Amino acid sequence: MKDDRNSQFRDAEADRSTAAQVPDTPQTRAPAYRLAFADDDFLCRDELRPVRLQLELLKPEMILNERGIESTVVLFGGARIPPPALKDTARTETLAGLSRFYDEARTFAKMLTEKSMQSYGREFVVATGGGPGVMEAGNRGAADAGGTSIGLNIVLPHEQAPNEYVTPGLCFNFHYFAIRKMHFLMRAKAICCFPGGFGTLDEMFEALTLIQTDRMKRVPFLLFGEEFWRRIINWEALADAGTISAEDLDLFQFVESAEEAVKIIDDWYAEL
Repeated sequence: MKDDRNSQFRDAEADRSTAAQVPDTPQTRAPAYRLAFADDDFLCRDELRPVRLQLELLKPEMILNERGIESTVVLFGGARIPPPALKDTARTETLAGLSRFYDEARTFAKMLTEKSMQSYGREFVVATGGGPGVMEAGNRGAADAGGTSIGLNIVLPHEQAPNEYVTPGLCFNFHYFAIRKMHFLMRAKAICCFPGGFGTLDEMFEALTLIQTDRMKRVPFLLFGEEFWRRIINWEALADAGTISAEDLDLFQFVESAEEAVKIIDDWYAEL
């Protein structure tokens, strides 16, 4: 969508097209002659990192605003958790057992998207990391409901390709983890963490820290699979040690099913 407020000025796209049609000479072939905003080599220089950070913040924000998306529900979870139909291919018995959360994430996203469609897709839009596993399940559930969903991918050596269920016009790609995390949380009305690995833990603790320190408003913070989360994190030990306050344990709660999670979110916002 173009902004016509400054239409009296020649736009950048027109100049980029014109610049490509100049005669082929040593001068026009020189890197110095390229328009700065159309020069990939220049934009990738170390000195341009602040500009690239700004661009990664601006591009998704502008598109989400243009689409009228006001709030999201974020699904974090492991890329390696298979759908139940493929659990026999899982690399460990634990992953095979966790495959049930693929279906829970899919059902949860479907239920949320049906709710979102009541606001014409503006509120409670499912947002995932755009990859496989639990992320795929979230986007797939939204597609099951006939709605849209967001995928915030990041360039990684592995598991970086978008899953096929992300809404194409809402499928973003990031270089900077920090900017990607900001976009996960800027519109979040709920944060849901399914079993996962380092990435899931990183995202979960980042969000908990922002809420704990009042840098972010408190929202429903749901951990799917109490057995898994208690097995890998001794939450009470943190409180007993005094490294967190006892009341910090109230910032999140455990859930087991999509229906339970949706009810908690509904009840939370019904009371506001």
